[in-house]
Amino acid sequence: MEWIKKEDKYRVPIKSWCKDMEEIAMGQAEDLAMHPCVFKHVAIMPDCHPGYGMPIGGVIACKDAVIPNAVGVDIGCGMGAVKTDIPVSEVLDKSLLREITGRIKELIPHGEGMSHKKEQVWRGMGRKIEEFSKRGWFSEHVRTLAKKNLGSLGGGNHFIEIQAGDDDLVWLMIHSGSRHIGNKIAQFYHRAALNFVEKWNLQIPVKDLAFLPVDSTDGQDYIEDMNFALLYAEENRRRIMSNFIKTFSSVFTKACSEKPVNIHHNYAAIESHFGENLWIHRKGATSAKKGEIGIIPGSMGTPSYIVEGLGNPDSFTSCSHGAGRVLGRKQASRVLTMEECDLAMDGIVYDRWSKYKGWKRKKKKAVFDFGEAPQAYKNIDDVINAELDLIKPIVKLRPLGVVKG
Repeated sequence: MEWIKKEDKYRVPIKSWCKDMEEIAMGQAEDLAMHPCVFKHVAIMPDCHPGYGMPIGGVIACKDAVIPNAVGVDIGCGMGAVKTDIPVSEVLDKSLLREITGRIKELIPHGEGMSHKKEQVWRGMGRKIEEFSKRGWFSEHVRTLAKKNLGSLGGGNHFIEIQAGDDDLVWLMIHSGSRHIGNKIAQFYHRAALNFVEKWNLQIPVKDLAFLPVDSTDGQDYIEDMNFALLYAEENRRRIMSNFIKTFSSVFTKACSEKPVNIHHNYAAIESHFGENLWIHRKGATSAKKGEIGIIPGSMGTPSYIVEGLGNPDSFTSCSHGAGRVLGRKQASRVLTMEECDLAMDGIVYDRWSKYKGWKRKKKKAVFDFGEAPQAYKNIDDVINAELDLIKPIVKLRPLGVVKG
């Protein structure tokens, strides 16, 4: 973990995985350090890479203000993990793993734009959704998607994985968030923050870091709507994990599992640090209070970790949320080859690479999406070793079967 001091701004060099992305991310951290609402310092986790306004893998504290882009567009994105009592040796057969992942894909909608055909029932959404009808970000389309998306994986870097623990037991792990609803909330309140800053002619480092006072109407509305998105994301992961366990147990009928861990890594919350009550913004960062259990995933072809927080005050009791990128999705699709990506996934059950839809090439040649290939991410062991002052590794996991969004 490195940080940028607010009082006397300076740059602290970190290990260079990808110079261009690192320089952009550190430049964003410097911008944050000069923000009028940011308290004390900017904490940068070792998985840090560029984001909108604030780098992903960053943590800041604000006094009496919230910055929508310091939470991010996937409000409540986070992790779920559960330990089963099934020995790893019983799940090594690839045909068995394909059977499990096949059943998962039948039961859990996955991929961008994929949802349940029917609206899902959740008491936490009923009356609340009706209250949101007065919000500028709400529409009938948003309502319909919110009800159909509940219990679905989404796309991009979201995943469902069967993992082999170094405790010799099988673990089930998921990564998902608040789907469409969190994105709409984030975009709407960023625009509201821009309007506030422009109305009062306030000086901020960059427009992407526009903020809202917590005692303003928009600030209160953002906090309320963000907290709803957090509940939605938590329930979304709970339903995915419930169906994941159900699917796994349909093959291993005597399987038992512990209580799942279900955590966010994109959110803001009021916490006490350095003798102050502050709005801690974690954007791609995991809470790591002393004794708190966290999940730090690698890529789809590399290990992940179950960790215990050490409560380091300089990180605002936080740690990384994953491995962090060295290549953007578009860049990875340009420079990586099918052969090297397949080699990196050797021994792991996964779907073949899909065609990339985000950009076009002049030549009529298929461009495959290698944005989630292991080579697009930092070395997870380097990331873990760089934050041993923040966390203690408990269990190391290696992927056996992967379902991507």
